[in-house]
Amino acid sequence: MRVTAGAERGRKLRAPRGATTRPTGAKVREAIFNILGPLSPNPVLDLFAGTGALGIEALSRGASRATFVERDHRALSALHRNLREFSLAERARVLDSRVALALQRLSEEKGDKFSWVFVDPPYAAGEVEPVLALLSGGKVLDNGAVVIVEHDRHHLPPKKAGTLEMVDRRFYGDTGVSFYRCQWELA
Repeated sequence: MRVTAGAERGRKLRAPRGATTRPTGAKVREAIFNILGPLSPNPVLDLFAGTGALGIEALSRGASRATFVERDHRALSALHRNLREFSLAERARVLDSRVALALQRLSEEKGDKFSWVFVDPPYAAGEVEPVLALLSGGKVLDNGAVVIVEHDRHHLPPKKAGTLEMVDRRFYGDTGVSFYRCQWELA
């Protein structure tokens, strides 16, 4: 699996062996970034980051910073290795935490607001709706933020979650990607 565009284009991403970490494939990553268009200067948030494929792709394409949230130690090891090998560690923050706790921490810090939030949990885990509910509070989202949820055909996320409303959904084989925006601009 390789980075599809930007400064790190063509470089190989490391992933742990086994089926517990399921990195977003290059075709789906490229489609996501083509749909999103140009990056804003604000940082991105990669939830359930795994190897960091989505956040690293954003950094490669010019994102100022990325925050990665992951709790599986094998995936964290691969993520840290990828950031080191690509010399991206200085533009990255890695939180070894459950996503709900990390979002609470980030909202309490009142620091970065994120333009893009990538949500790629284990499909059958039932974590999408609670995460969307936490994000819809707006404490970590920048004005005009987009939340991108990866899923499969059997575990479709809701069309609306609090202030977030789905504006697009696409499928690439069995992998689905849903895009959410806030219904109104955040203060």
